[in-house]
Amino acid sequence: MRKAIYPGTFDPVTNGHIDVLQRACKMFDHVTVIVANNQAKGPLFTLDERLIFFREAIGHITNADVMPMKGKLTVDFARELGALAIIRGLRAVSDFEFEFQMAQMNRKLDDRIETIFFMPNEEYFFTSSNLVKHVARYEVDRIANLMPKNVLEALRKKQSIQ
Repeated sequence: MRKAIYPGTFDPVTNGHIDVLQRACKMFDHVTVIVANNQAKGPLFTLDERLIFFREAIGHITNADVMPMKGKLTVDFARELGALAIIRGLRAVSDFEFEFQMAQMNRKLDDRIETIFFMPNEEYFFTSSNLVKHVARYEVDRIANLMPKNVLEALRKKQSIQ
């Protein structure tokens, strides 16, 4: 079985993330989404909320699952799961330098695990979790088509509290 992992903070998951996952699922028998608990990024949603959002959003994808990652390197997680590859999304040239450095470090740590870059559909090239959160503070409904419905509802609730 050809397995891959798709790691990220996913705060929150967007349709761009889902698009990358769907593309990866066409190439691999199974893809595990790894949701990181990166407190340094100051997440809007808790790890448990992000896990639920992603699980609900991909219920229709039969060869993917979602799990948390705590306290280990991505490449070690990949090895433990028997993954051949780490999936990363590239939206623009500006993403490339950081992603390239990370891929090279992962290769140094375990050269048996490849990093594979996927570009999302062009309608999501500009979409990022940070941009979604920023716009959602003011007008969440104007970007409703950029995220799964469960995330939209959660952002509406957060907006009404502020």
